[in-house]
Amino acid sequence: MPDIHPTAIVEPGARLAPGVKIGPYCVVGAEVELDEGVELLSHVVIAGRTKIGAQTKIFPFASLGHPPQDLKYKGERSELIVGSHNVIREHATMNPGTAHGKMLTRVGSHGLFMVATHIAHDCQVGDHVVMANNATLGGHVQVGDYAILGGLAAVHQFVRIGPHAMIGGMSGVESDVIPYGSVMGDRARLSGLNTIGLKRRGFSRKDIHDLRTAYRLLFAQEGTMAERLEDVANLYGKSKPVIDLLEFIRSDSARAICQPKADHAA
Repeated sequence: MPDIHPTAIVEPGARLAPGVKIGPYCVVGAEVELDEGVELLSHVVIAGRTKIGAQTKIFPFASLGHPPQDLKYKGERSELIVGSHNVIREHATMNPGTAHGKMLTRVGSHGLFMVATHIAHDCQVGDHVVMANNATLGGHVQVGDYAILGGLAAVHQFVRIGPHAMIGGMSGVESDVIPYGSVMGDRARLSGLNTIGLKRRGFSRKDIHDLRTAYRLLFAQEGTMAERLEDVANLYGKSKPVIDLLEFIRSDSARAICQPKADHAA
């Protein structure tokens, strides 16, 4: 049976799996679903059509599933789905989707969302993502697996953050960030590849070498981007990380690709 503190309020209709723990002064709405082993420490509020995956731990004053901070939202029955084994720290907020998106905000598994992080409506966040204190995602942002956002980073709506990317602290990100890229600055610019993250995650020396060479070719001054994409595809078309990079750049997006400064190195 779920372990519910006497001061907590769980509305009729909420679905609680075995092993759920709900601490003092938490509020759980009628359409909320908590999977096995979810723990709400205290003063957590979960509302709306929200599902929290197994073994996720949520700290005091987090607010999940309340209406989006979007003036176009008209009360549509959208959803927030959060995966398993996440840690959601104090004052974090996550909003459901809207009719102008997919009616769904989705957060993956094994993530760490530190104090006062914000995931806005219609965001799609991958697995193993880390958002440091006060990092913020605008609406419709996509964040790939293993991406890391430093403290106070702010990501503009509709921006895509590629897998394994690193966003420096206090960076304002207005453009798409390539997979494996590292960006920083008041208005973020590419500063190379996230090589430290790649080494930590077991990428081979060859993969990192191929990515570095592809990066330099893609962001060289000579030729057009289309020509450079073709050159890189011909040279490194069998490298999985490079293919991921090329597909990201070629895919349709509402935002431009974040560019490096004039002097840069991978």
